[in-house]
Amino acid sequence: MPNPPLDDMTARLVRSQLSRRSMLAGAGGVGLAAALAACGTGDSGSSAESRPSPAQDKSATSKEVRWANWTLYLDYDPKTKTYPTLEAFQKKTGIKATYSEDIEDNDSYNGKIQTQVAAGKDFGKDVIVFTDWMAARYVRQGWLHELDRSAMPNTQNLRPQLEHVDFDDGRHYSMTWQSGFGVVAWNKEKVPNGIKNVSDLWASDLHGRVEVLSEMRDTMGLILLEQGVDISKEFTDDQFSNGLDVLQKQIDNGQIRQVKGNSYKDDLISGDALAVIGWSGDIFQINAENGNRWGVAIPEAGGTYWSDNLLVPVGSPHLSNAEKLIDFYYDPKIAAQVAAYVNYVSPVVGAKEEMEKIDKDLAESPWIFPSDEFLKGVKPFRTLDPDKDQLYSEQFQQVIGF
Repeated sequence: MPNPPLDDMTARLVRSQLSRRSMLAGAGGVGLAAALAACGTGDSGSSAESRPSPAQDKSATSKEVRWANWTLYLDYDPKTKTYPTLEAFQKKTGIKATYSEDIEDNDSYNGKIQTQVAAGKDFGKDVIVFTDWMAARYVRQGWLHELDRSAMPNTQNLRPQLEHVDFDDGRHYSMTWQSGFGVVAWNKEKVPNGIKNVSDLWASDLHGRVEVLSEMRDTMGLILLEQGVDISKEFTDDQFSNGLDVLQKQIDNGQIRQVKGNSYKDDLISGDALAVIGWSGDIFQINAENGNRWGVAIPEAGGTYWSDNLLVPVGSPHLSNAEKLIDFYYDPKIAAQVAAYVNYVSPVVGAKEEMEKIDKDLAESPWIFPSDEFLKGVKPFRTLDPDKDQLYSEQFQQVIGF
């Protein structure tokens, strides 16, 4: 079946999400049948002797799990101010779950926790969510508990394409939370002609009203794609530098208002920003809550495709509880409920079939269940070796002034 036009699909997603959120609030949800050195930039991997020892698991006597995530990344009921699926997890397991929206971007959150993580200390979180490239760094450094897949039988529902990733082949230390796309988005009233490519953000009538992401791989990924660079394959330092020149120019001349992590959404809502490089699911969520005011598109030159991952830091004393949490969210019914709210790509086989019971429009959405044809328009940013990671991250951070 061909994908519906994206403009039509966007409107249908907003209507569906509004309807779905009303259902969640009214029925309780689950009962329904869906950087620089300070930021740890760069590493060469730690030796076995220098890796921290895993913390003793106290899950049997300490029935709690503490989860740090990004904003707008778990189903939420504004009436009860609770997360319905998390409430269901607590009821099912008897484990108290504490959830916080602490992560603005990978580098800034890593900067807050890295010293304690590297020392194997408990910093107050048992589950964190990092994008592939930062997850790769944590795997390489030995900063994560090894997961017992036999204790998480639902993880057999992981989409096969995600099982064998270059940083964690066979998924011994990480499990995908959601995947998504780096996109362009705009205020439809103020930018009636829309945004088709990154270069459209540099229009004079948008001067000082553009924001881009502090995630290097999304902002630079979109810029490089427009310059004809295949970011999924080897590219040169000169090609990366050419992309940085574009970003530097637009920051220096004031075209770009700010470079931000997750909080760019607030500036779209306030009207301080009229157009952005952002993340797909974010735009659908703020549209659902604010009257469908923003357009969203994968640039004609291509968008980025990434995954975020559930990780258990090596200092966590609640490994078994964390594994129960991960297993719970790999139940297709639960995964569908999360996807219906967050509008990101579900990693769980069977979630689409469960979504069809909740909302057929959402089940048809290429933003949540993309077809192979849809994925031809996006590229993952290739995994960088530690030296390139450090080099490019430092150059990017210098340009954006972080």
